[in-house]
Amino acid sequence: MRLAFMGTPDFAVPSLAELIASGHEIVAVYSQPPKPKGRGQKLTPSPVQAFAEAMGLPVFTPASMKSPEAIADFQSLDLDAACVVAYGQILKPEVLEAPRLGCFNLHGSLLPRWRGAAPIQRAIMAGDRQTGVQIMRMSEGLDEGAILLSEVLPITADDTAASLSERMSVIGATLWTRALAAIERGGVTETPQVGEPTYARKITPAEARIDWTLYAADVDAHIRGLSPFPGAWCEAPDGTRMKVLISRFEADASGDPGEVLDDDLLVACAEGAVRLMRVQREGRAAQDASEFLKGFAITAGSMLG
Repeated sequence: MRLAFMGTPDFAVPSLAELIASGHEIVAVYSQPPKPKGRGQKLTPSPVQAFAEAMGLPVFTPASMKSPEAIADFQSLDLDAACVVAYGQILKPEVLEAPRLGCFNLHGSLLPRWRGAAPIQRAIMAGDRQTGVQIMRMSEGLDEGAILLSEVLPITADDTAASLSERMSVIGATLWTRALAAIERGGVTETPQVGEPTYARKITPAEARIDWTLYAADVDAHIRGLSPFPGAWCEAPDGTRMKVLISRFEADASGDPGEVLDDDLLVACAEGAVRLMRVQREGRAAQDASEFLKGFAITAGSMLG
């Protein structure tokens, strides 16, 4: 099939690789424009752009897919279909209707639960026990289209946003070959979404701070859902900011919320406690808790803010 691929982050790269390996003709790759990164603020291409260019594919990075020029360029591609994975831009009806068979999106939840920008993070933060990846027909509404294929995945007690995202990206990529073959021969069943939707709003910096007055299971889910980015954080006893990247829920412990209960960073919550396994001081590299404590004294009885 003659395809355009639209995606930006690492999550989208396995899907593009799968479509290339399947022998489809990728006539255009769309990604968000390069962004300044690092101390030198050098313009850096997205993971999808970097991979596509390495594979010799033509890449387009319009600032807005709503501009008449971007829409006209897309319409001129004479596409069979467009495959979209975490592209990061809203597509107008003129774009959605341009390919012969339509535009299709790989979404990281079991719709209609967690429509929107941060479904993986929100699922972990909410304490969900399972999630999934789905290929859906794109419509003008936010993640409202009919479902073509689904794969259910468990969310384990150790999952972070990073580990779950990596697993979902690989499994989701495998759905494309089956979905496109069924779409092309007209043998795919498109199932409308059923049930009350929930929305995975974008993660804001304000909600990253850890609230030790919550139940320990909720604190642990909050930490794992925000790892590694933006990273849940608290204040160390000296007032410096400390990110927590990996934690473990322990029910059989108690103390005042924020109190360090032992010399291995077990911290009390409203009920139960959370052991901090991997942390990062402001301006420093991430460390396992044992290494972190060699250079920064936080002992039993200390309070984290």
